[in-house]
Amino acid sequence: MPANVSQLPDCTASELTALYARGEASPVEAAQAVLERIAALNGSLRAFCHLSPDETLAMARASEERWRAGQPCGPLDGVPVSIKDLILTRGWPTLRGSRGIRADQPWDVDAPVTARLREAGAVLLGKTTTPEYGCKGETNSPATGITRNPWNTTRTSGGSSGGAAAAVAAGMGPIAIGTDGAGSVRIPASFCGNFGLKPSFGRVPAFPLSPFGTVAHLGPHTMSVRDAALAMNVIKRPDARDWTSLPYDDRDYTVGLEDGIAGLRVAWSPTLGYARNVHPEVAAACARAVRLLEDLGARVEAVDPGFDDPLEITIGLWFLGSLTLWSTLSPEQQALSDPDFAAQAELGRAYSALDVSRLNVRRGQLGSHMRGFMERYDLLVTPTIAVPAFAAREPASVPMTPESMLGWTPFSYPFNLTQQPACTIPCGLTADGLPIGLQIVGPMFGDALVLRAARAFETLQPLPRPTLG
Repeated sequence: MPANVSQLPDCTASELTALYARGEASPVEAAQAVLERIAALNGSLRAFCHLSPDETLAMARASEERWRAGQPCGPLDGVPVSIKDLILTRGWPTLRGSRGIRADQPWDVDAPVTARLREAGAVLLGKTTTPEYGCKGETNSPATGITRNPWNTTRTSGGSSGGAAAAVAAGMGPIAIGTDGAGSVRIPASFCGNFGLKPSFGRVPAFPLSPFGTVAHLGPHTMSVRDAALAMNVIKRPDARDWTSLPYDDRDYTVGLEDGIAGLRVAWSPTLGYARNVHPEVAAACARAVRLLEDLGARVEAVDPGFDDPLEITIGLWFLGSLTLWSTLSPEQQALSDPDFAAQAELGRAYSALDVSRLNVRRGQLGSHMRGFMERYDLLVTPTIAVPAFAAREPASVPMTPESMLGWTPFSYPFNLTQQPACTIPCGLTADGLPIGLQIVGPMFGDALVLRAARAFETLQPLPRPTLG
């Protein structure tokens, strides 16, 4: 057991439930300790945009009764979990980082992931911050301000799941559910030193579907790989409201998690063949990480997958999604919007129907190419982000261009287009003490294999934790 209750927020989900099972801590104690951590840190980090402590503690008391009766719902019962503010949560407003959405309306629907977490007995903490409509890779908005990085509060937490990542890194709940449309789980998880997983598209059901279409995935941020496997066991359960969801995968993702990677064929691509501005400390840390994969028995080959930078495809589809959203807003809502979101919508007007069709054809070609490439390799490994976390900044600090939006994250968005599972795991720190992430990409439907590889790496290089002020 931790030396005192105040250390419970630094426990993983797996550690917490082991403590509950032994009677050495309770879900109420854990929830209270996490809420105290949030009260102490959220004013500076701005990771949460909605909290309901009374409801959180009521869930924790119900969980505590189940544990005392020896009847927990499962391995997430009593675990504090947060939900990104793009994901519907019954009883709590989902404002999507916007000043234009009214909080005083019925909020009587749970998204699939929220419903599954409730059924599993998780203790919901609150809603985590997002840029407006999840529109960019850093978390700032006129509605919630700037979400900051717990490793260095002058730096961004990344985005768009920046609140989720900052919360996990700071011990404000060991699991957070985010979304990833061009890297929005992996970017902030890498910047904040967490494990983050973007599952195969459709593995985790969504409702309502994202206006950004079939690039948008849901996935967990966690303090450990095992916690992500536990979360996936819950949130991958089916929901009929998502017509794009995959057939149910009934495997337990914790089974085989410790099987290692000896003999696996791993493609190592430090630039994907086109990234030109990879920070030298990022490049060096990822190269060292690949040597650890070899130490674990993987058969590593330095090889690029052989496609051109698909930024143009990603940006085209993204800006069109922004325009689609923008067109549903009233003039009053538009006037309250983040200038970055407005600029994206305006850029979306440049695309014709023929442009959209051509972008989707190119996306399909990329997806087919990667299906073929992954027949030759079990895994593809790259840096997660080309740079460490950059300075936190206000909305509209730089002109909205494809390069300013995603040029610094050339490794993340290709795998939203291809819909493959991909994770980030910390592989080092910069000289300034900022986390660096290694990305592990699997074949389509290879979610369990990605988790297994990440767990193997974690055995040699455990996830770091920041020193909190």
